[in-house]
This record gives sequence, C-alpha cells and structure tokens, in this order.
Amino acid sequence: MPPDDNGDKKHDATPRRLEEAREKGQVPKSQDMASAIVLLFAVVLLLTLGHQIAHNLFMFGQTMLQEPLLLVPENQENDALEQSALALFKETILRFWRPLSVFFVVLLVAAILANLGQIGFLWLPEKIKIDFTHLDPVKGLKRMFSMQSVMRLLMGLLKIAICATVAWFAVQGSIGEILHLSENDTKQIASFLIWTLLMIALKVAIALVIISILDLLYQRWKHMRDLRMTDQELRDEIKNMLGDPQVISKRRQIQREMATKQRTQGTEDADVVVTNPTHYAVAIKFDARTMDGPMVVAKGTDFLAFQIRKIAAENGIPVVERKELARSLFDTVEIGAPVTLIREHMQTLTEVLIYAYNLAGRDFLGEYDQRQRNRSRRAG
Repeated sequence: MPPDDNGDKKHDATPRRLEEAREKGQVPKSQDMASAIVLLFAVVLLLTLGHQIAHNLFMFGQTMLQEPLLLVPENQENDALEQSALALFKETILRFWRPLSVFFVVLLVAAILANLGQIGFLWLPEKIKIDFTHLDPVKGLKRMFSMQSVMRLLMGLLKIAICATVAWFAVQGSIGEILHLSENDTKQIASFLIWTLLMIALKVAIALVIISILDLLYQRWKHMRDLRMTDQELRDEIKNMLGDPQVISKRRQIQREMATKQRTQGTEDADVVVTNPTHYAVAIKFDARTMDGPMVVAKGTDFLAFQIRKIAAENGIPVVERKELARSLFDTVEIGAPVTLIREHMQTLTEVLIYAYNLAGRDFLGEYDQRQRNRSRRAG
C-alpha cells in the first residue's frame, strides 16, 4: 500500500512550529560542547598561567612552613595569633586573586558563550519548577532502559575510545623519555610529567571539541527531522496562523469585489464607454449643458474592463470601440479628472460623444451651442 500522505512527515517545520518547540525547551544542543570548550580553555590557561600559579603556591607553602608565630603556645594568649592569621589571610588573597580570578572568569565566560552559541538566550522559568512526575520510579526505569539511553551509552563509550586513542598517540612519541626519567633529578621529572600531561589533555580537549561540533550538527539535523510536519499538520498550522482557508477565500473575494466596485462605480453615470475592445475600457461622462468638458468616471483593464462593459450593458450605456482613443484615455487621464488630449484624439472623442447623444435622442451640438450662448449672456 502506498504511504498515507497525511502521515508522511515530508514538510519542513514552519517558523511557528520551531518557535513553539523553543518555548518548550526543545532546542538542538550538544551536551558535551560546553564541557569540552571549558576543558580546552582550562588547559590553555594552565599552559600560559600555570607556571605563575605553581610558583605562587610554592612560595606560599614556604611562607607557611617558615612562619613560627602560629606554632608558639605563648602567642595564643594574646592578640598575636589573631593578627598573624589576618596577615596570612591578606597575603593569600593578594598572592592568588589575580591569576585565579583570570583563570576562573575566563572559564565562566567560555562556558556561557558555549551555551549561548548553541541555542542563544533562552529563559524558561517553567523548567525550574518542581515536577514530581520526574520522581516516578516506573518512568525512571523506562528512561534508563530506553533506546535513547542505550545510544547515549554507546556514544559515551565511543568518546572514551577516541580520547584513549588520542592520548595513546600523544604519549607514544615520549615513551623513550618516560623510561629514562629515573636518570633525571626530581625537578626535571616533575616538569616533564606536568608538561606531558598538559599536552595530552590539550589534544584530548581538541578531540572532544571536534566531537561536540559533530554532535551539535547531528542534534540540529535530528531536531529538524523530528519537527517535520505531515500534510494535515501543515494545513492545521496554516489554519491556526491565518484562519480558515474558506474564510480567507471569502474575505479575498469580498475585497476584490469591493475594489472592483470602487474602480467601476462611476460607470452608471457615464454617457459612453470607449474600449480597446477587450483589454481597456474607459467610461466618459459629459453633459453639454452643465459641464465644461468630458470627464473620466471609471477605467480599467482586463477584468475591470469586462465589469465596466457589463455595467454599461446593464444600464443601456453605449459601448464604442476606439483602440487608440481608449489607450490614450487610460494612460493620460485619471478617474475624476477632465479629459485633456491631443487634437486628433479630441476630435475622435467628440465624434464618439455625438454618436452617444444621437443614440439617446439628444442633440449634442445644439445643447453645447445653447450652453455657450447662456455663458455669453451671463458674461454680458
């Protein structure tokens, strides 16, 4: 049987679905990236600041061992013990605050940026609420023995194997020197071992960062795959965002009708409609007894032109085909504006108006001359 289209998740998640998942805390994130980056920065800081920190520790240890004030019983009966302890405390703070503050501040910033770089700023106060369902032992056992837990265990073992392999190759080149360490003094042995351990840790940290980047890419791919939508889910999503498609279609139809009515509402008052013959239609109104000149009351192309011709037919308004005149009127005269055309087109328009007047049983030239005489009489 062919797969059901309604159950096949073949559509990418919409922005709204991604936003809803984010609001629920469902974001693609590598659990190991922050710890890997912190480890990498810690090793780099130890390689750069470790000598200063170790030197400070050595000097502080010498000071503590050489300070006899705390060990003298007589000093416990006066203020010398308190003053000595306070002095040592201040010395400890001054000696260690700068290197250690830089060390821990850098690690804190690295951890914050590692998380922000993956998911951005995400504030979910609901996640910090107490949820007693997480204490259900049955659900806990199901999570413990689920396929996801098995995959997580296998991935953990794979990471351990990769780190062990990287560490082995990092040590392999120094095996000869390690075997001959007994020939060196204590200080040289300690220096070599610390440097070797730091270099091993650096290579392991780099390997963990690479693994975490690959894990992040996989988590993002898996996140987008899990949020893919079926045909029905996509329809429901669009319906929730925009409304019922039938309502939308009806609303658009009403909007088109209102726009069409607005562009063609002056056609009923026109005396003639000039067409091109189907692409353009311009409705002209001119009353020779009251108006100084013709005026465009409606115009349109294609569908609007069809509506203008339809209204003209319903109202008995003559429709005359004059291609060049219709195009010129449409391009140069706005709705509600008087007609201003070149002489050739004005002559054609006059002929069209005379034809329309004759069909209506009116005398165009007689009415126009009468109006001119009335204007002259009023002027005199």
